[in-house]
Amino acid sequence: MNVRRLIPTAALAGAVALAGTALTACSGAGTASADKDGKLRVTASFYPLQFLAEQVGGDHVKVDTLTKPGVEPHDLEITPKQTGSLGESNVVLYLKGLQPAVDNAVAQSGVKDVVDAAGLTKLEVHGTSGEEDHDHAAEGHDHGHDHGGTAEDPHVWLDPVKYAEIAKGFGAAMEKTDPGHAADYRKNTDELVAKLGALDTELREGLKNTASKTFITTHAAFGYFAERYGLDQEGISGVDPESEPSPARMKDLQAIAKKDNVTTVFFEALASDKTAKTLARDTGLRTDVLDPLEGITDKSQGADYFEVMRSNLKNLQKALGTK
Repeated sequence: MNVRRLIPTAALAGAVALAGTALTACSGAGTASADKDGKLRVTASFYPLQFLAEQVGGDHVKVDTLTKPGVEPHDLEITPKQTGSLGESNVVLYLKGLQPAVDNAVAQSGVKDVVDAAGLTKLEVHGTSGEEDHDHAAEGHDHGHDHGGTAEDPHVWLDPVKYAEIAKGFGAAMEKTDPGHAADYRKNTDELVAKLGALDTELREGLKNTASKTFITTHAAFGYFAERYGLDQEGISGVDPESEPSPARMKDLQAIAKKDNVTTVFFEALASDKTAKTLARDTGLRTDVLDPLEGITDKSQGADYFEVMRSNLKNLQKALGTK
């Protein structure tokens, strides 16, 4: 497989055990101050964590997000007003390493209960053939990390198993922050984890027998997904969906498409489809959407995480040739 585990981080004991370390400077049991409507104010950095916080928190939380619909998370800039508003949160849920602006704002916020989703599961480094030599920083596309072989891949939510680990860890953290509603957080977490388990089974069965295992996408966000379900991801431009690939990379992809019987070049709803269409035209392929689920808009192929993931499954089955 071209998607591979290059530099795995140290094995972690499990999401629940990690919740204590991911929840930094915990304010202590029972000290969280609810909003005027009796709900804890949770700020999530972007959509996948917003959705998770809403599912786990249920009726006991009010969830805001720093990344508004339609904004590409990697490009997010935090305003002073947002930083100030962040400081009024009871709990912050973010994924360190994905959005440098968020990392800085969280560090400055002074919030006592901060949950880093990256500490609740095992991060790995993913790369694709030819991608290691593509230098985004040299082209002015430095987003604080890349997928060229040195930095950990943050796109863990696209693997339902890892997303479930984050849910368990966040649920455990919420139980400590708000012990009065611990039973509800535990129930909500169990329900979400069960749904993610069903989704994992659906994806595994749906992608088990396909004519091809290789898919090409503008945004190399599907490393964990590909590894989980036995597929090969070939990213056109790496982590930045707006960056221009080198001529050598485009030539490599044309050869890969021919060799591996690739039928489709995927692009995402929040970014331009220009590069995908160029490659598709040069290789005689079609284009379709493979959504990295970094935000939900009216262009999304579904109203929430589960609907979009199932749309991704259908599009992949069509592209890969389900037997």
